[in-house]
Amino acid sequence: MKLSEIKSHLSTAESVNFQLPDGTFVPENFHVTEVGVIEKRFIDCGGTVRKEKVANFQLWNANDTAHRLKPQKLINIIALSERILGMEDLEIEVEYQSSTIGKYGLKFENDLFLLTAKQTDCLAKDNCGVPDKKQKITLSEIVNENKSCCVPGDKCC
Repeated sequence: MKLSEIKSHLSTAESVNFQLPDGTFVPENFHVTEVGVIEKRFIDCGGTVRKEKVANFQLWNANDTAHRLKPQKLINIIALSERILGMEDLEIEVEYQSSTIGKYGLKFENDLFLLTAKQTDCLAKDNCGVPDKKQKITLSEIVNENKSCCVPGDKCC
């Protein structure tokens, strides 16, 4: 989800609720402790220089159980970040504390903001010898070209 999309959803939302990939919810008393831009420059395993730039939201909960972040307040936080940081209409990455800081994508469905699982991946599969798909073969299809293997009844084993 891009920044423009979350602002659009927030403009008609009555509340702000985030659901984790496992179906549990971020507690209602969460805070948005950071809205920012994360830029990453790196070299993949194939030697290609790459850049990544995302809008980052950090969610956090404290023991202030009466706290509720209203949609307009989050719109205001985003607007301040856009103005001060010069944020572009970037994809949003959400950080949330689990056993360590988790990074999630973001979708909107049925009036909920869904934190989506992110996965690591090799960006240079063609350069580092990783096949697209593991080739499936059956042992009966293997042709023994050099006849160096034993076969039943050969008395070579």
